[in-house]
Amino acid sequence: MNQPNRIDSWLLQDDEKPLTITEDPKIPNAATVLLRKQDHTLGNMIRAQLMLDPTVLFAGYKVPHPLENDIIIKIQTDERSNPADALKRACHLLIRQTVHIKQQFVDQAKNIEMGMGPDQAVAAVPGGAVGAGAGVYDPYGDGLGGGATVAGGTVRDGAQDVYDF
Repeated sequence: MNQPNRIDSWLLQDDEKPLTITEDPKIPNAATVLLRKQDHTLGNMIRAQLMLDPTVLFAGYKVPHPLENDIIIKIQTDERSNPADALKRACHLLIRQTVHIKQQFVDQAKNIEMGMGPDQAVAAVPGGAVGAGAGVYDPYGDGLGGGATVAGGTVRDGAQDVYDF
């Protein structure tokens, strides 16, 4: 068969860089980010998280060709930040949210294994994770929220030590 191996379209070669940032000379505080071997899943998550940042004026992504697994993200920030820092903050926040969701899943699985239903599990979680006491995670501290709903309005900060860029 002529079709290339599917796994090769997602694995980086030894000489390939996963990320390339190029500043835009025509627009102030703007850059183009090329993510190799990625698709809409990561592109849309990063774009959505960037748009929650109050320093980001514009964030968009596109897939240049449907047969190539590359993503191009365009970012423009105001004078308080630069595109590389905004991207780094967005990735850190996405990692934190992902770790938090994974922990919630593991906690719920443990509750199910112990025979606790959803009603008992909510009462057992400090702050009532889903019910009363739940807050909205405000990643940028601007009062607009836009993050994941978590117990007591806080996110466990264990991810930064593990996933430090």
